[in-house]
Amino acid sequence: MSTDVDTLKEQMMDLQSQLAFQEYAVKSLDEALALQQQEILLLRRQLELLRQQQLEQSTQNEESNGSNPVDEKPPHY
Repeated sequence: MSTDVDTLKEQMMDLQSQLAFQEYAVKSLDEALALQQQEILLLRRQLELLRQQQLEQSTQNEESNGSNPVDEKPPHY
């Protein structure tokens, strides 16, 4: 009977150890996910700013040149 109790105690300790490791792993993954989400939001903001700048430059080029540079022939023609 004593060996059954010892076996159960050992199994319980193993389960508690596994649970503690899993809780640590989940916490670490949650922190990593939160950091990635912040980085994604920052990259989206930067991408939107670049799009706005590109649109503004394209508009300024069209206004100053009167034509689209893509339609112009290179100087060697």
